[in-house]
Amino acid sequence: MNVLFMGTPEFALPSLEQIWKSQHTVVAVVTALDKPRGRGHRVQPTPVAASAERLGIPVMKVSTLKGVDVLAQIQAIEFDAVALVAFGQIIPASLLNETPLGCINLHPSLLPRYRGASPIHAPLLAGDTMTGVTTMYMDEGLDTGNLILQEEVPIPAGANAGDLHDVLAERGARLLVRTLDDVEAGRARRTPQDEGLASYAPKVTKEEIDWTLPGQEIVRLILGLSPYPGVHTTWNGRRVKTLRARHMDGAPGLEDAEPGTLLSLHEDGVGISTGNGLVVITELQVSGRSVVSGAEFIRGFHPKVGERLA
Repeated sequence: MNVLFMGTPEFALPSLEQIWKSQHTVVAVVTALDKPRGRGHRVQPTPVAASAERLGIPVMKVSTLKGVDVLAQIQAIEFDAVALVAFGQIIPASLLNETPLGCINLHPSLLPRYRGASPIHAPLLAGDTMTGVTTMYMDEGLDTGNLILQEEVPIPAGANAGDLHDVLAERGARLLVRTLDDVEAGRARRTPQDEGLASYAPKVTKEEIDWTLPGQEIVRLILGLSPYPGVHTTWNGRRVKTLRARHMDGAPGLEDAEPGTLLSLHEDGVGISTGNGLVVITELQVSGRSVVSGAEFIRGFHPKVGERLA
């Protein structure tokens, strides 16, 4: 089956590569325009464009699909189905309706749970122990199309959003290939979503830690927003990005400590008092420095019990 692949970020790479290795033929890739990336802000292709070029797949770079000329170029390509993974743009109704075997989307949640912009972050922020991947036929709604296949994915203990991103990208890629096999064979299901179970995951933004919150809530925030968009605090006047943490219910002196007090040093990090319990930061990045483990932070920066974070 001839497949038009549409995607942009790193999350889409396993899907592109798995389809390319399968019995299906990726006839072209549609992705976003090149733009400045990284610390040097050099103009670079999207991860999907770079991978497609390496694989020898024709690439079409677009800023929008709204233009008549862009749609005409896409529709001039001969394809049976569209596979869309994290493309980030609205798909015109004409493309949805005129693609012979449909436009199939990979979504990193168990739809209808966590529709929207941040389905990877949302289960971590909620403290869920299970998430998953879904393939669906796209319609004109936001993640509302008929379901094809779903697969549950346990959330590993201590995983942050970056870890979960990688797990779901790989599991989703395999599910997408299975889906394309079913679509080609004419056995793909079309299961309407239960609107009564739907929830929405809005776009996430970077956060500052409020140490008066319960420790478990702070840990969920750190894991759910790391490494991007990030959760920050301030230590000795220096901005600190927190990347991993764990919660402890009790510690000596915790009841009398003001929230945000560096209360203890552990083998894996620094223990900070909160509104309820202790948060041990186990991976962090001091502004202008590299990411370090909590143990490396203790050895290299020599934090002292009693110091305050804000």
